[in-house]
Amino acid sequence: MAEDLDIEILRASAAQGRIHWHQHALERFLERGISRAEVIGAIMNGEVIEVYPTDRPYPSCLILHVESEPVHVVAGADPTARICHIITAYRPDLEYFEPDFRTRRKKS
Repeated sequence: MAEDLDIEILRASAAQGRIHWHQHALERFLERGISRAEVIGAIMNGEVIEVYPTDRPYPSCLILHVESEPVHVVAGADPTARICHIITAYRPDLEYFEPDFRTRRKKS
């Protein structure tokens, strides 16, 4: 994983309730039937499958967590303020991901 994003900052921030829920994310959760608890569970127990070190204003990552259903969460970390920013969450689609939900399908 890139040194620009530390999953432990995301996890510690989430555990302390230091989460900024972006409005876009909250709207998408409602549309997609994803709860805040499921998103927090993904951050605490999920696997980082992609890192976006050049995202602004903070580096972010794509996290996969599979419990009853798979979920992808995009989150960023403000390492100075130690805040976890939830950008979006969605159910991975097999049209775009392999059955492992980790690997993006090659575009034809």
